[in-house]
Amino acid sequence: MTIPQLAQPKFDYIPFTGGYDTESRPWNIEPGKLRETQNYEIGINNQGYIDIQGYEIFDGRPSPSDSEYSILDVTITGSFSTGDTITQLVSAATAVVLNVDTSGTPDFLVIARITGTFDATNDLQVSSVTEGTASSLAKKSGAATAKLHGQNLNLAADEFRGDIAAVPGSGAILGLYQLNDVWYAFRNNTGGTATDLYKSSSSGWTSVALGRELSFTSAGTYVIAEDDVITGATSAATATITRVVIESGSFAAGDAAGRLIFASQTGTFQSENLDVGANLNVATISADSSAITLSASGRYEMVKANFGGDTGTLRIYGCDRVNQGFEFDGTVYVPIATGMTTDTPNHVIVHKNHLFFAFSGSAQHSGIANPYIFDPIFGAAELAVGDTITGFMSEPGSEDSGALGIYSRDTIHMLYGTSAADWNLVKYRNELGAFAHSIQQFGRTMYLDDRGITTLSTVLAHGNFQQATISRHIQSFLNTKKTLINASCIARDKNQYRVFFTDKTGLYITSYLDAQGNEVVGMMPILFVDTVDAIASLEDSTGKEEIMFGSSDGKVYQLDKGTSFDGDNILAVLTTHVNFAKSIRWNKKYLGITIEANGDGYAEFVMTTEVGYGTVDLPQPSSQTEVLDFSSTIWDNFTWDQFFWDGVTLSPSNLKLEGSGENISITIKKDSDYFDPINLTGAMIRYAHRRQLR
Repeated sequence: MTIPQLAQPKFDYIPFTGGYDTESRPWNIEPGKLRETQNYEIGINNQGYIDIQGYEIFDGRPSPSDSEYSILDVTITGSFSTGDTITQLVSAATAVVLNVDTSGTPDFLVIARITGTFDATNDLQVSSVTEGTASSLAKKSGAATAKLHGQNLNLAADEFRGDIAAVPGSGAILGLYQLNDVWYAFRNNTGGTATDLYKSSSSGWTSVALGRELSFTSAGTYVIAEDDVITGATSAATATITRVVIESGSFAAGDAAGRLIFASQTGTFQSENLDVGANLNVATISADSSAITLSASGRYEMVKANFGGDTGTLRIYGCDRVNQGFEFDGTVYVPIATGMTTDTPNHVIVHKNHLFFAFSGSAQHSGIANPYIFDPIFGAAELAVGDTITGFMSEPGSEDSGALGIYSRDTIHMLYGTSAADWNLVKYRNELGAFAHSIQQFGRTMYLDDRGITTLSTVLAHGNFQQATISRHIQSFLNTKKTLINASCIARDKNQYRVFFTDKTGLYITSYLDAQGNEVVGMMPILFVDTVDAIASLEDSTGKEEIMFGSSDGKVYQLDKGTSFDGDNILAVLTTHVNFAKSIRWNKKYLGITIEANGDGYAEFVMTTEVGYGTVDLPQPSSQTEVLDFSSTIWDNFTWDQFFWDGVTLSPSNLKLEGSGENISITIKKDSDYFDPINLTGAMIRYAHRRQLR
């Protein structure tokens, strides 16, 4: 009797790289690419797939995910419930109960919002009724396991989440931006009749008064300045000037004309002369000042620029398509008049020390170094491009002179030169343009066009550019999404360009900076539970990146923060394309699989596999749940005997795999509001050849 020789086991490594691919065919696709995915992103330096971080509500107060909890052992004589406020006799310490655990010995409470110090002996009361006695000191972050630690942190985040509020008013967030570490948000008022401005603070969103404006003409050479107190020569009304807006002429020539901005006034100005202290009749006015107000329901676009050159003159410049453009320094709001009959620009940029606004197919800019003057005598100009402008972007252009990209839906123009004296407007090409709110610069300019995600970069030839569509492998996805584009941003820390659509989906495009320059390594679709209606990605004064977005519920959320979608689960799923282990048309017996993973906290995932294209004619392997306890201790940042001694940050997960077929695909799924992100870098398949298929 001859004993048949067993097939030698073989190994095939599948690197998790390349991202989402809806177009490539199974026999040609690179191993590790995904045919289905949601809420995964590509790791920095092209290192695997990571389920995305979440987002959480923001108003300037501490983030919910930064909240802490403690464990208090108790002897229960009555009852405690989640949400109870406990007070300890003698110590007078108080706390809110997040959870009551009676499953082991001793019983304990998970608590937060602690005031004072709990002792280990005295009674605990709820509403002046004794319900138990403390049997230990409160142990900060004192959970017995990494899983419980993650769950308790999530309970604490949920407790403090309710403290943080939406921006007051009604409707969606219309725009938001950051200046000097303060975030500012625009939202319609409660009646939807006007737009209000708010700023973040340690007590939440605070209203920003827009102030008043007063048109004037100078009556001499006295230079009216900020902090001057003007007095009506007849009315005796007074105001303290916060900004002087010269729109034509000059004080030196005695023909300055423009507006005076101030926060408030006493009395009522009338048609009269203005005095400044002992300086009489320095200007004339024709009427009282008017309150600065904003019409409702604009779509705000903003940039930061410094026309003054000093550290204190960095300001926000913006527009919203229903009001005049504006300047804002965090306190003083200045409407900017361009002289247009319908003075409601919809796009803005600062380029070559000029302030540019877009009006339909016209790009108009201020005089050099003066964002208030749109008079050609002072260097202002208009540039017509013949197509509705969808955005601007300053481009490197060449070694000695950058260019301004003026983007429209179906054309791109490049503006060369430094001022109206030498501008040269050149059409880059027809039938190539950008959707509004999609243009970002990250190493090179990236935007969404009818053909997909496109890059525009400088080439060595003087002042020339080249473009490339980089999303052909997800074209069918983008064909259904491109007209839904709603917002975009960059994520500096993750080398990403991100676009967001009105149906709550989005796309994270990751680049890998190698020796040859920025190279796109993959694109991954995401799905939020909230719409991204306005977004801004900016660095604070320490260089830390902050990404905030405003949604239709009037809330501002901080992105890449926490482990949930502001308390809701994050469902993250990926499914690889079928893998043939380099042996197409061979039947294989699958013997095992190892998932390579690393992380910094507790997580679980469910893995399923399909063999033979998932056909029902073959027995399919069952799903498996894997627990990943990545809980490494950070030395010098723990309390002795209150941390997880055996935590790890890198661990291969060995899972059973039983089944036979020509190929295999892997699905990994996470669905939780407290799991930490896990970086999945690859899978090792163990198999044996059985027979060649005919």
